[in-house]
Amino acid sequence: MLPAHWQLKYGHPIYLAETFVECERFRGTCYRAANWSWLGQTQGRGRNDRSRLSRVSIKDIYVRALCKDFRQRLTQSCGRCS
Repeated sequence: MLPAHWQLKYGHPIYLAETFVECERFRGTCYRAANWSWLGQTQGRGRNDRSRLSRVSIKDIYVRALCKDFRQRLTQSCGRCS
């Protein structure tokens, strides 16, 4: 359902979903059970951290392919980029 809803709302396809799980509070069991792939952990820096001083909780990173050829689709040229 996610790819169809994304296409409808944003007008372009989605091939890979990503989520972040706060390690101190959750184990990510539901993502592992649903065949999401664990990629690693964040460094504990927030999105707006420019000084490398602000610390936020470390999170596990999970991804889920939404189509079999997601690597090819994500790396192919869209024609708009040079």
